[in-house]
Amino acid sequence: MKEEVFFSKGMKHVKEDYPDLYEASIQLNDVCYSGKTLDYKTQKLIAIGIAAAASDDRAVKKQILSGMAELEITRDEVVDVLRVVLLLAGKPAFTKGMNALYKIEE
Repeated sequence: MKEEVFFSKGMKHVKEDYPDLYEASIQLNDVCYSGKTLDYKTQKLIAIGIAAAASDDRAVKKQILSGMAELEITRDEVVDVLRVVLLLAGKPAFTKGMNALYKIEE
């Protein structure tokens, strides 16, 4: 989250009412997306895969959108990630991920 964008609607309220928790969330994100060994783009592709494997429609869509906007992640890169999701998490998770991708492209 290089641009402090939270996709949870609740984070707006946390930022206003509990700035210490909001700042801790930003710091945790910065630590997790450190790029020490894997670059940020690779980490974002992993995040897309995790969201897809969890069958979280909203999260996978947001991860794809932010990856495309921030890192110029391509459709083919997302599909490569979703191929691994198909293998490891199954067809329902894969199908939801592909559906999110196609909705973005419409």
